[in-house]
Amino acid sequence: MKLTLSKLASPLGEMLLVTDADGRVRALEFAERHTRMCRNLWDQYGTYELTEGAAPTIVADLMQRYFAGELRALDDVDVATAGTDRQEKAWAALRRIPVTTTVTYGALGKTIGIDDWRAAVDAGAAVGANPVGIIVPCHRVLASNGELKGYAWGLHRKRWLLEHERALAVAPAMPQTASLF
Repeated sequence: MKLTLSKLASPLGEMLLVTDADGRVRALEFAERHTRMCRNLWDQYGTYELTEGAAPTIVADLMQRYFAGELRALDDVDVATAGTDRQEKAWAALRRIPVTTTVTYGALGKTIGIDDWRAAVDAGAAVGANPVGIIVPCHRVLASNGELKGYAWGLHRKRWLLEHERALAVAPAMPQTASLF
């Protein structure tokens, strides 16, 4: 698989954007986590060819608009991932969480069909494997007590994103229901 690696500036630091020949986002990672990104690409696709190039104009523009305050700008960015069935279900559910809203790991787990007490743990594992930061908004998932809890890109970034989206002041955590999904 041939992929293009682009660099994007953001208020949170330089980001690495990986797109395929059709302009679909395959990965979005912060620059200091380049090794993790490559490992994730290998896990998802096996052999791949990564060539530096310009970001698709539409994706770069939508990212810029999001950071400028147009919070729904990323809703229609085309993303393609190759996770496990559970990961794909979790990542699809993440994209359905509206801006300014958060959910708990347990609620997310139940939404993707995890019915036992491990829903939060299993959902957390799927969320933590998300290869497309921000566009697949794993930052919108909180612990049941409203704490930010882990974030692969750092809790300072998770807090910034939630404040940027006005999610912390509006809804610290949703109840343990899946009604938004």
